[in-house]
This record gives sequence, structure tokens and C-alpha cells, in this order.
Amino acid sequence: MDKLMYDLLVIGGGINGAGIARDAAGRGLSVLLCEKDDLASHTSSASTKLIHGGLRYLEHYEFGLVRKALQEREVLLRAAPHIIWPLRFVMPRAADQRPEWMIRTGLFLYDHLAKRELLPGAQTISFAKHPSGVPLKPGFKRGFAYSDGWVQDARLVVLNAMDAHEHGATIMTRTAVTGARREAKSWRIELHHADGREQTVFARAVVNAAGPWVDRLLRDVIDTPSSHSVRLVKGSHIIVRKLFDHPFAYIFQNPDKRIIFAIPFEGEFTLIGTTDIEYHGDPAAVQIDPDEIDYLCQMSNRYFAQQISPTDVLATMSGVRPLLDDESSSAAKVTRDYSLELNTDGPPLLSVFGGKITTYRKLAEQAVDQLAPLLGSTRPTWTATAPLPGGDIADADFNRFFADLQQRYDWLPEALLLRYARAYGTRIKTLLGKARCLSDLGAQIVPGLYETEARYLVEVEWAQRADDILWRRSKLQLHIDPANVPLLENWLADYLARKDLNAHRRSRVA
Repeated sequence: MDKLMYDLLVIGGGINGAGIARDAAGRGLSVLLCEKDDLASHTSSASTKLIHGGLRYLEHYEFGLVRKALQEREVLLRAAPHIIWPLRFVMPRAADQRPEWMIRTGLFLYDHLAKRELLPGAQTISFAKHPSGVPLKPGFKRGFAYSDGWVQDARLVVLNAMDAHEHGATIMTRTAVTGARREAKSWRIELHHADGREQTVFARAVVNAAGPWVDRLLRDVIDTPSSHSVRLVKGSHIIVRKLFDHPFAYIFQNPDKRIIFAIPFEGEFTLIGTTDIEYHGDPAAVQIDPDEIDYLCQMSNRYFAQQISPTDVLATMSGVRPLLDDESSSAAKVTRDYSLELNTDGPPLLSVFGGKITTYRKLAEQAVDQLAPLLGSTRPTWTATAPLPGGDIADADFNRFFADLQQRYDWLPEALLLRYARAYGTRIKTLLGKARCLSDLGAQIVPGLYETEARYLVEVEWAQRADDILWRRSKLQLHIDPANVPLLENWLADYLARKDLNAHRRSRVA
């Protein structure tokens, strides 16, 4: 039997791994991406979901990182206007916090460090006249407003994997890399699939984009030393019933000099976070601590008239950020920049340390720039102007796009159509196919989820379990009774069993 050989094996199905797979496949390289769980299972679905420059990083003089992130903010807003959109942030002025001159200087730099075409600039606001003042405590009179971007983070990962696949990459979820060793001209890779199958493949180069596991993979699987390491920092969020009825988000300064965001979430909720805590446990088992919940409630209560307590928390979200270890004195001060380490002591190995979701595309481009010459690819960079799947919306104008959809699919309930439009963009035509009425979408498995969408998510987006669909590819989990979840689990078990049976029959005929 011939060896199954790829140009590039990417280990890790988070945002960096998916972005690298997409870029490399688009430059003509044969790519295999392996993820031991579902796409975006860990860090990349537990972010604060912001496409932003990082206003607070200016305090640490990280002007290069902020400029790079602001440049990427513009690129991503154009590449995926269905899952990435502008969000206006309000910062109340707290007399005992950063002085006003410092905030004004920071906002001026934030507006001018990079070219800004899609977003309005910063301004001073009076809470007596601005709708964002209504839910705040009376003591807050003035503040500042500025712009950044919001992203459906896990869907961003999925769309990058889809684009990689459409450029020829092979995507294997729930497939762990259990062994990797260099041979004369390639890597010999041992894979373990969730169904128990073992497989051996070969690759001319390997990318270690395992996020929180990057160090462990180098030590235990790849057996290659590195001059870099990651510092694991836990970030947690809480989700409560909405605390305000307007489209603005808040950025709060706190006595400990940290900042907390309060963001409108899924129409009915407010997302509050994040914390920054050193983490030494298993990244797959990360959970919010009671102290973190108390902290986030206290910081919210410092600003909002409506007070909350841990009993008001409906859901939580925790992830481990694999930050580039720069020996900072505290977790909050660790850089959000990244480093790429290329080892050419034999077939190439490139390891990714650090990074943030906003700069993933640039990171991926620089990673493939290093690898492409070693693999014989001379194709130019391409992702800076290429839309992600569903993102080819004329002039990146989502409102006009949605208005057109309302006319075309007038039989769909508006809330459902909006969710489809936001999740799938122009791929809504692929999702709905020839459907002409709600009954054409099949049975409603759980509230808001019809069989047509569930099949699409399995066949096109690698969904296999209820969490894949209800949390990472949508946020329906927040809107349904938990007692409904087994209905989807049963449907998936039946659908996947029939799919496997049909594949077995086809293989026998062949």
C-alpha cells in the first residue's frame, strides 16, 4: 500500500491551526489538519469574542501589536461581515481610575495607529444624553465611546476549516496525534481516531498549533526541544439576563487596574468578563471558580444600577489562553503577541506560541511564508483579500444583504432568518437549498433547530455531538430547556449510524 503523504500536517483545530491550514491549502500545498476534539473545542470558543486592537495593551507600550491587530480588524470585518460586525464600546469615567488625559491619549492612538475605514472614531459622551447612561449608577456622568469588532469565535474557526477543505485540505476532527518522529525526508505520524482506529500518515512538514498543549506536544509526542514556552492563563466569563436594552457594550476600569467587558449577547443576555488567572491544571478540564464569579459580579455591580449575584448567573465560559511566556510579573501583563519557532533539524517543524484571535490570519500568513519555500510552493499570499465562506456579501453590507433575504425567504420567521444569515452568510442558499416553506426544513429536533440545518452541520461543518451544534456552531444551548438536549443526541446517533451504514454499503459495492 502506498504511503499516505501530505505536504503539511497541522496539529490543532483552534483558530491558529485552522487559519494555517486554510492559508497553506490555498497556496497549493496538500494539508492534513488533526484536532483531538471538535473544532474550537477549547480556547477558541471561550474568548471574549472581540476583534480588537486591544486598547489596554497601549499601557504596556505594545504599539506594534496594537497596530497589527487594528490592521487585521479591518481585514476581518470585510472577510466575514456575517459573523464579524462593528460594536461600539462605552467607557464610563471613574474619578479614581486612569486620568482623563491618559484615556484621551490612548483613544487618539487607537484611532490613528492604523488606517480605519469601516468604523467611527472615539468621542466623549454625556450619560444624561446617551442611551448607554440609562443602566449605569447615577454617579457616572461622562465617558468615552470607541469602536471595535465582535465575532462569533467558534464559527470563525469552522469557516477557516471549511475554506481549507474547499482548497483541498483534509480535516480530521476527534483524531489525536499520538506519535511523531522524523525520518529521512518526512515525518511519520501516528493517529488515534475516536472510534479506536489507529492510522499512520506521513508529512513533509509539521505545524504544532496545539494551543495550551503546544509545550506538552513538543515534550511528549514530538520529542523536540524549544527555546519558547507558553504561560497558561485562565479567562472566565459569566452570562446573565440582559442588564441593558441598547446595542452598546461597556468596558469598565476596575480598582485592580484590570478591565472588564459587559457585552450584549444573543439578544437576551449580557456577557461579562474576563478574568486573568495563572492556570496549572489540565486545559481540557478548565472551569470557572466561585471567586471568579464573585469578582465578575462585584465589578458589574460597581457600575450598573441593577445588581447581580452568583445566583443570577445562567451560564459560564472558561478557557485557557496559551500566552507567549515573556516572564511578566502578572498574568494580566503577559503579552498577547505571538512567536513562530521553525526547527529544520530534519523535516521542518513549526511551533506556534501565543497569539490572539484578531491576529490569527496574519500569524497564519507568516507561518506559511516560512514553510512554503521549504515545501516548493511559490504561490503568493492570498488571504488578505479573500472572503471566508459565506462572507462574499456585497460591500460587506450585512443590513442590505439581510433585507434582500427577507424578500427571498419571506416564509421564514424573522428571528430564524436572522440567525441563519448571521451564521451562514451567503451560504444560506446552500443550507436551504430548494426549501419553499418551513415544513421543507424537516422536523424541528429542538426549538429553533430543524433537520435541514442539523444535516448541514454534520455533512459540511464536522459536527458530531450535541455540544458541537448547540454551543460551538450556534448558541442555541442558551435558549432551550436542557431537557431537550437528549432529543438532539438521539437524532445525531441515529443519523450518524445510518451514514456509517451507507458508507459501508458503498465500500462493499466498490
